[in-house]
Amino acid sequence: MDLVVHNDVQAFARPALPLLWSDPMRHTIEISVLDAMCRGQERAAALLTVHDAGEVVGAALRTPGRPVLVSALQPGHAAAVDDALAAADQDLPGVSGPTGVAEAFAAAHVARTGARVLVEQRTRLFTLDELVPPTGVPGDVRSANEGDLDLLAEWRFAFAEADRGAWTSALSPRELAARSLRLGTGELLWEVDGVPVAQASARAVTAGMSRIGPVYTPPEHRGRGYAAAVTAAASRWALHEGAEHVLLFTDLANPTTNRLYPRIGYRPLHDALELRFER
Repeated sequence: MDLVVHNDVQAFARPALPLLWSDPMRHTIEISVLDAMCRGQERAAALLTVHDAGEVVGAALRTPGRPVLVSALQPGHAAAVDDALAAADQDLPGVSGPTGVAEAFAAAHVARTGARVLVEQRTRLFTLDELVPPTGVPGDVRSANEGDLDLLAEWRFAFAEADRGAWTSALSPRELAARSLRLGTGELLWEVDGVPVAQASARAVTAGMSRIGPVYTPPEHRGRGYAAAVTAAASRWALHEGAEHVLLFTDLANPTTNRLYPRIGYRPLHDALELRFER
């Protein structure tokens, strides 16, 4: 087994993309992040491929300040990949991926460094089977534009605080919302009598896949079906754009969303973990 640490995004993308695109549902986050890197909208902090007998059998990547993404690794790769990233002077803040491989990587990192591991988030990945839009929800959907950036930024920040307790992106909420529009994301607002009451994003289709999120409803508008309605609208947007797979993640600590999405046609695929390393 050979490991290659890449310093160039395109040099990484050439061997990594066929592996990632072979299972776009499992590798949904890596595909989105790498697409943003290739389009100059995201910076790379670590890029690594795993080769065996001339075949690419694994890949890992991360952006500055964020965990290493490991959905395209096997648990047996964990120790060697952690060693290779350490040799490349990578100070890893954490790991994110499907539960089994994320846990294996964290165990290898702890064995090498003695770091503590803290659970940032436990999530579940869902895929759309057949869309079942809710009925009887007042209002309608419209696409957001640059004139909505202040609102999108405000709700991005509120979502992050509710989801993680703090804003963690290196970009400001407004910069992140603007970048989302540049990348062709479907930014949708649900409005009642012209007043926005909920929002959902659907990533531009890549490898036949689009991922929904974030979905946000301000507290004063909750409990009226707006989140389900705007998520269904975002799902419809993704299907219209040609997505074969429409995905979304839920926080396992949030029973409301884990009940909501199956009602509009989503079924679970796998559970995932984001873990943080502390020295």
